[in-house]
Amino acid sequence: MSNGHREKPTTGLVLPGGGARGAFQVGVLKAIAELVPKGTPNPFDVISGTSAGAVNSVVLASKAQRFRVAVAELDRVWRDFRCEHVFRTDNWTMFKSSVHWLAAIVFGGFLVGTPKSLLDNAPLRALLSRNVRFPRIQHAIESGWLDAVAVTAASYETARSTSFFEGSGRHTGWSRTRRVGIAGQLHLDHLMASIAVPMIFPPQLVDGGYFGDGAMRQATPLSPAVHLGADRILVIGVRDETADEAVDAAGPPEHPSFAQIAGYMLDTLFMDGLYSDLERMTRINQLIDSIPEGQRKGSLARMRAIDTMLIVPSEDLRLIAHRHRKQLPFALRSLLHGVGGRGTGENRLVSYLLFEQDYTRELIELGYNDAMKVKEELREFVTGADVPRLFAPSWIRKDLSAFHTD
Repeated sequence: MSNGHREKPTTGLVLPGGGARGAFQVGVLKAIAELVPKGTPNPFDVISGTSAGAVNSVVLASKAQRFRVAVAELDRVWRDFRCEHVFRTDNWTMFKSSVHWLAAIVFGGFLVGTPKSLLDNAPLRALLSRNVRFPRIQHAIESGWLDAVAVTAASYETARSTSFFEGSGRHTGWSRTRRVGIAGQLHLDHLMASIAVPMIFPPQLVDGGYFGDGAMRQATPLSPAVHLGADRILVIGVRDETADEAVDAAGPPEHPSFAQIAGYMLDTLFMDGLYSDLERMTRINQLIDSIPEGQRKGSLARMRAIDTMLIVPSEDLRLIAHRHRKQLPFALRSLLHGVGGRGTGENRLVSYLLFEQDYTRELIELGYNDAMKVKEELREFVTGADVPRLFAPSWIRKDLSAFHTD
């Protein structure tokens, strides 16, 4: 349970990456906006985001004075998304990209040069430039509506997970073997770096170095929020953690296609680090709580338990994506077909790339409904009431327990 001697805990919000799956996060945020009083400023002291979650995080931070307005803006953008708003989808651009990759492979990079990415996300940069007002973040911090916001990217030069954060003067950077925190004013390049999914979107130059999607080196995605002072953390995931059904052994195994492997890699990139970090935090909490406060010595005495609430989709987003996959632009569908994207095994990749209205709207509704199923617990968590150390679906709580008997 939360420490009773704290009048109000420092509440953090962690939004992992997930491409088009980020629409689910917007649905959960819509539910929260309804659960807090009208006119309430941002209820999260610390916000930390990666990739698509970084976009949602920065929008919330830049409009922290009026939380419902910020969420309504996110809902408007995600509800009306089209792939063309995120990357170039015209037939000529897709054809050039395909030919460029083929020529680079055949000629080993000679004559045509090495392609920077599969897709051109210039439209997304233009969209974010029009809709995100970065100077407002500092105003929100100075006004007390926000304590800190972090955007995480991965450095190709140093192979470190780098959290760029903007916060109050009491926050300082941190440095560990594979992760660092750098204080400063956030800008568009930080955001473009965080969403630069490897191979799919081009790396982004920031402060003299190239960065890619923050999930690549983020073994501890809860770390930025903890470093920035969060005592409790709401995590809005974008993947159901239940395992896939075993393949029928009666028939011969089907060789995985390139698209299937790519989707699997994205799944691992965006979510496996979060799951491992949650398990690590649960074990630390159980260790701290097993020893009375007055008996904690050395480093244990300096550690604090972190309350965590995890909300994940109650439905398989791959199946939802499969229902809407025909909405993908023709050129992109053709490209996916060319790398083996015809079967159901490729739904995982499609679920990350399907920035189309019907799909994102269904995910928003799913997120809203899943959050409202636990609205009382969610309201208590956000408003600072006493809560369990871990609130999550039962199968996740079982997996995260440090004291298995099986």
